[in-house]
Amino acid sequence: MLDSDLAELYGVDTRVLNQAVRRNIDRFPEDFMFQLQQTEWENLMSQIVTSNWGGRRKLPYVFLQNMEF
Repeated sequence: MLDSDLAELYGVDTRVLNQAVRRNIDRFPEDFMFQLQQTEWENLMSQIVTSNWGGRRKLPYVFLQNMEF
């Protein structure tokens, strides 16, 4: 799930969510969250039809769901 999706779920702006993540980065282990690399972001965006206007200035964070039962 991208940071923008998670922010929408919690009803906050993406920048607010990312600010909270950066302030508490030690609480987000690598097996729970990571930041996309530029090439990964470009590949993802090439699969999604979007407008060229606007867009993100920073690479998004991706949050993973723990699938252990």
